[in-house]
Amino acid sequence: MTAAHGDMAYQVRSLYRALNRAARQFAAYNFRDYAKRRTRDAFRENKNVADEGRIRELMSKGEKELKMMKRQTVISQFFQLDRLVVEGGKEGRQTGRRNDIIRQKDTGWD
Repeated sequence: MTAAHGDMAYQVRSLYRALNRAARQFAAYNFRDYAKRRTRDAFRENKNVADEGRIRELMSKGEKELKMMKRQTVISQFFQLDRLVVEGGKEGRQTGRRNDIIRQKDTGWD
């Protein structure tokens, strides 16, 4: 393995981690799940690409996707919805500050 190849592999892993971090920032579960799945599938689909030019092209596309995701996560913070059942945990409406809850639904019998 050459130094250039090792550096390229580091950049690819770094991009993968950055895309996953950005995906976790979506307020809505469906968008979070979709972004994580799309990232994972794209990297799996291209894991055997050996051509350095093609890798650079894919990296450029991934960096554009990362910028787009960062913009969208900021926008998604403005539109908070009730959490879905599949998300589990606390119920109620989020305030947009690190999953804080502004109201709590009563569950069960008193």
